[in-house]
Amino acid sequence: MATCGEVLVNLLERYGVEQVFGIPGVHTVELYRGLARANIRHVTPRHEQGAGFMADGYARTRGKPGVCFIITGPGMTNITTAMGQAYADSIPMLVISSVQSRSQLGGGRGKLHELPNQSALVAGVAAFSHTLMSAAELPGVLARAFAVFQAGRPRPVHIEIPLDVLVENADALLGSQPVSVARAGAAPSAVKLMSQRLAAAKRPLILAGGGAIDAAPALTRLAQTLGAPVALTINAKGMLPSSHPLLIGSTQTLAATRALVAEADVVLAIGTELAETDYDVTFAGGFQIPGALLRIDIDPDQTVRNYPPQVAMVADAHVAAQALLTELNASSLPPRQADWGAPRVARLWAALAPTWDAATRAQTLLLHTVLEQLPDAVLVGDSTQPVYSGNLTLNLDHPRRWFNASTGYGTLGYALPAAIGAWLGRGDGQPVVCLIGDGGLQFTLPELASAVEARTPVIVLLWNNQGYEEIKKYMVNRAIEPVGVDIYTPDFIGVAKALGCAAQSIQGIEQLRAALRAATDRQRPTLIEIDQGSWMREAAV
Repeated sequence: MATCGEVLVNLLERYGVEQVFGIPGVHTVELYRGLARANIRHVTPRHEQGAGFMADGYARTRGKPGVCFIITGPGMTNITTAMGQAYADSIPMLVISSVQSRSQLGGGRGKLHELPNQSALVAGVAAFSHTLMSAAELPGVLARAFAVFQAGRPRPVHIEIPLDVLVENADALLGSQPVSVARAGAAPSAVKLMSQRLAAAKRPLILAGGGAIDAAPALTRLAQTLGAPVALTINAKGMLPSSHPLLIGSTQTLAATRALVAEADVVLAIGTELAETDYDVTFAGGFQIPGALLRIDIDPDQTVRNYPPQVAMVADAHVAAQALLTELNASSLPPRQADWGAPRVARLWAALAPTWDAATRAQTLLLHTVLEQLPDAVLVGDSTQPVYSGNLTLNLDHPRRWFNASTGYGTLGYALPAAIGAWLGRGDGQPVVCLIGDGGLQFTLPELASAVEARTPVIVLLWNNQGYEEIKKYMVNRAIEPVGVDIYTPDFIGVAKALGCAAQSIQGIEQLRAALRAATDRQRPTLIEIDQGSWMREAAV
């Protein structure tokens, strides 16, 4: 007999799942009966939150949903933070959990791992949460999940399977086939109207977000056709090469960039929420789009949030960008304003260069040093000062190489497990660098053991300033006496070595270069501790 749990694993393989993150427990062992015979790799984190962050990082580099097997009750409460981060950043994640037997759902009998309503608990951080009431429902609910990942706004999906359903006879489902759903095309009427507005624009501009990440080539050609400056959100970095003359970068929160956006007479926003942590990271308000706004998004609801458009289109970003290109190429474009496009972008960068303070320059030097030594690296960041600086100053040559937890949900501790997942998602053995602070690392420090066990040679760059310095500054600036921000700093080098990692402290640029070179020759994780004070002093010389 094939059980529901075994057929589930079989169907996941057919949907192309290659990796599962989870911690086995008495309520999920029936999932592992099928997994042991499947061609799916399993990685065991040290906490369910780590499983979710690993799945998130995996999805961002692989371009496929990260999958988690999670225990009833505490496992689900543990993973909700990671689901919240993925929900905020539109990352595909499939969380499959157990739940009490059907006759005991909501019974309040004090059963092991019991919650009053587990599905309701996680519904707010999922595209949907479904309780599988019979094995026969399995193919349909998996089809719904992958329809969200393939054709909708990708977000976490939760499927919970009662303990008695997990062992139900599912022989009849062995022949079930995966369902493939195509994304929405571009409505011809909307394409025509948008292309007319763009063709007539004297000063067009493009705002692109992570939802357009797979449209990078078409979007680049569209920008060049229009002569339009392009601003990228943090999750969209790399869609235009760093040296592209139309690239504004991710500086929308700065006054000089806002002035440029305000000059545009037509603004095309594609795959972006136009949300606070990309367009107003200092929380000062004031980002405005005076020009005619055109919006393209896969999510109908998102086309009208934050900034209402004059024209909106629900479509896949790549299909829409390609359709606009075709329509524009068929028409005769009038000349743009002479000092727009590349000349205007050059003036912007000239205006921004002298505004970076010493800390920003020093932290940017750190990032550039990493990329000079490891030009193909993916950089996975936490909420930490070098990441804040890089969000503004760093531009990449390819997408899916810079992402972090400082935007959207903004959770601490994300970077280490996400970097493990990102390395597994890359699948090419190229470097993945975790950028994390001493405070954030203490949230998920045990996942270093997971990295050792999974043989993922991630490089952890630990920016150590002995506390929550950014929050301390915020308190001082608001005339609040700092409390709770000067935290105990452990011996990270000793802890990392005890967990099986290579580890060392470095003092400056040359030591960092040597440490990075050594790290790339290892088959285990490396922790490189950087003292903020020492780095700042050397960078200032």
